[in-house]
Amino acid sequence: MLMTIRFILNDRDVTRDRFSPSETLLDYLRIERHLTGSKEGCAEGDCGACTVLVGRLTRGKLVYETVNACIRFTASLNATHVVTVEHLAAKDGALHPVQQAMVDMNGSQCGFCTPGFVMSLYALWMENEKPSRQAIEKALQGNLCRCTGYEPIIKAAEKASAIRPDAAFDALARERESVMATLAAMKTGETITIGTESKRGIIPGSADALAGVLAEYRDATIVAGSTDVGLWVTKQMRDLNPMVFINHLEELQTITETEKSFIIGAGVTYSEAFPALAGKIPALSRLIDRIGGEQVRNMGTIGGNVANGSPIGDTPPALIALGATLTLQSKDGTRSIALEDYFRDYGKQDRRPGEFVLSLTVPKPAEGAHYAVYKVSKRREEDISALCGAFYLELGGDGTVDKIRIAYGGMAGIPKRAAHVEAALSGKPWTAETVEAARPAFESDYQPMTDMRATAEYRMLAAKNLLSRLLLETGGSPQELSRFEREEA
Repeated sequence: MLMTIRFILNDRDVTRDRFSPSETLLDYLRIERHLTGSKEGCAEGDCGACTVLVGRLTRGKLVYETVNACIRFTASLNATHVVTVEHLAAKDGALHPVQQAMVDMNGSQCGFCTPGFVMSLYALWMENEKPSRQAIEKALQGNLCRCTGYEPIIKAAEKASAIRPDAAFDALARERESVMATLAAMKTGETITIGTESKRGIIPGSADALAGVLAEYRDATIVAGSTDVGLWVTKQMRDLNPMVFINHLEELQTITETEKSFIIGAGVTYSEAFPALAGKIPALSRLIDRIGGEQVRNMGTIGGNVANGSPIGDTPPALIALGATLTLQSKDGTRSIALEDYFRDYGKQDRRPGEFVLSLTVPKPAEGAHYAVYKVSKRREEDISALCGAFYLELGGDGTVDKIRIAYGGMAGIPKRAAHVEAALSGKPWTAETVEAARPAFESDYQPMTDMRATAEYRMLAAKNLLSRLLLETGGSPQELSRFEREEA
């Protein structure tokens, strides 16, 4: 068992031991290495001022992704390449094309957020030679500008994309082969333990090793993307011991497509899942596009979103409506359950001591079926749901409801099926009259609460109206919409 982690920071190899597993990458960069270009604005992965790149070897390729250093733990960086804004300019001080474009287009005002924007634009610059306006805006979803300077920043992105100097100028292009060799040597496949007895971090070498660790440490906190656990440390000041890091386990990062379903490993990030799902389950991929910003999507995992059991997690209602199943693993083997049965009560899931989420099996919608996911939030991007409704509908040849599954998040203590509403619709004609008659059944399924995101009354009305929206999108017309809908709209 190893006692140190190794990674590359800009152009230097780093070996670390005896540090707290809850140390964030941002604190390490600023306090230990005095790399102060990365800023702390929110300490919860929202503002993007701390954005850096993390490169990792995955399936033989070196992939660089933007991440939020404020909620990324240093212990999760073994065999990675961390790149900060200080590494972009040439040794003689000449600015990188992205940096120069920000200067030329007046993309920086107060300057606090500028390094984070530069790193997000740099990641885009590397991957997309001619990004559309939509691609630029997507890349910047996780970066907030206090001075409302977005238009100059977007123009800077457009200008930078046209500048392609010799590859020798760009550090990551110049160093690519040597970085790949170094990272490959750092991936030993052995389990690593860092910290002390009272603050221990464990990095299992494999999924089987993970099962062994969890059998020994039943109260361990599993850390995948840390987009939620990071806030437990930075906002709630929770003492987590031990912390078990799994973001490096390639066994959990596979997506297998069969004729009827996708099998998604628990470690697959939102960014990795998006291209696989976009052509086959577009409603699910559109939902992913609204989860956090690009940095959060690069870190967060679908398996973690499910395992955490939050009643306002975005993916559980969408997956429940599709009839997804969950596979869990422990030292004793694996077992599979329907995803909807995994959520028992607020803060309680059907995960036995020593178990972890291994994968999700997500059925593809049947030909001719209607599948829709509607997220309601105060901001369109980078915001938590007030509620999220997901619908799977199959109609018979006579226009009646042959099969329907409805699931909501934000309406109860767990992601939950609308069983009474489904019963009120099943076998009935798919019409405005049927939908109107089914609306009162929502009160039998849900008793939502009032909190900072929405009132109980708003949630109930919105949930009912999302069902009416489904009707409109699947063959209904505004003329068919009955008086109740127009009055409540």
